[in-house]
Amino acid sequence: MEDPTEQSLWRPLHELLARLDAEIGQIYTDRDIKGLKPTYVRELLQLHLKGPMTITELADAIGRTHSALSQKVAAMRTAGLVRTVPGADARSKQVTLTAKSKKLVELLAAEWRATEAAIAELEAELPYPMTQVVRDVEEALARKSFHDRIAEKLQ
Repeated sequence: MEDPTEQSLWRPLHELLARLDAEIGQIYTDRDIKGLKPTYVRELLQLHLKGPMTITELADAIGRTHSALSQKVAAMRTAGLVRTVPGADARSKQVTLTAKSKKLVELLAAEWRATEAAIAELEAELPYPMTQVVRDVEEALARKSFHDRIAEKLQ
């Protein structure tokens, strides 16, 4: 059997997104901020703006699953960015910012805005903006899901 992973239309997109995230991460490294990943910023800003939330509330606020957020919160807790305390019932936990992350929120908001401005600048240089690509892909998937497309190819 030949290695099917040698060919990938998907890989360049993943690599591009990883590269962009790494360059955002370099902003934190340049400022000697330890443990912060670009993928934590949205959650940290939500907690700053809306106050303590359960993992379920935070997951709902950003459109992720409870399971995914639970894992992310554990990683952010290990990095010293959030802490969890018992919630209203024994099954829930409230997620709150730590002193470390409270000191970072203004920088995180500024970085978010700067990143959005950099994306807008980049899009202005492209003949076909990335945001339009996303809209076009969403429209195509509304006509026929990715699952259905893959399942058809497996028949």
